Amino acid sequence: MTWVESTSRSFRARHDAGARDDAERVLHSLEATREQLEQYFPASVTGLTVVLHRSAGSLSLASPAVPALWLLTAPAARRYLAGWAGREELHVLEPTALERRASAVPGSREMLELTPAALYARRVITENNRDLPRRSPAARSRIELRWGWLLEGAARWFVGQTEHARPAIARRLHEAGPPSFPPGIRDALLLGGTVFDRLEREQGEHAAAALACRLDPRGPRAALREAFGGAMLVQIDRAWRSHLQNLATSSYART
Repeated sequence: MTWVESTSRSFRARHDAGARDDAERVLHSLEATREQLEQYFPASVTGLTVVLHRSAGSLSLASPAVPALWLLTAPAARRYLAGWAGREELHVLEPTALERRASAVPGSREMLELTPAALYARRVITENNRDLPRRSPAARSRIELRWGWLLEGAARWFVGQTEHARPAIARRLHEAGPPSFPPGIRDALLLGGTVFDRLEREQGEHAAAALACRLDPRGPRAALREAFGGAMLVQIDRAWRSHLQNLATSSYART
């Protein structure tokens, strides 16, 4: 494998020499996502390098944490764990590899196509979140596990993955027991975005951005009560679960 670089206005891509077209597609997607997110988040992130991997094995070698995260993620969402975001680099499967990873159900291919954009959004959200520790990786990891539903959910919702997730959500609800609220680490990737989907419907997009930028020191429950205009948590929980059921039901209607 011969590594080469491609560049755009704000990013670099490191990739196999035979994947130039894939790299151009990813760079174009990242530029469009950067412009979109600048409407909601004051601190932009540029100068990142996106590393395109030909296989899941190569991706795992670049970060040994990927297999562990895969095991921590609910089975319905595991195929959508196809990259990771570092401070200076995004590591993700090549677009052709993402296409091969997709299942036959509606929305799967679209969700995977948005993986580079979701990873970039994750990086932007962490940059804008003033409550994340900057100098203690261990403390940061603990906090990111606790607040995974917020960090992953916001990233995936803002780039549009959540709207394609209905069949995967239906599978998750069918295969396992009721999820916790807010979603735990196993459900963060798939169900975190549905919290923001519900919030946007009630309070608007800028309320969703505000929630993404703050880790309330009182904890996730307090953050949710404030984001939803002071509503009782039991009311927010009930409305969210109804929303999940509606998403799952609509997925069956479509298929």
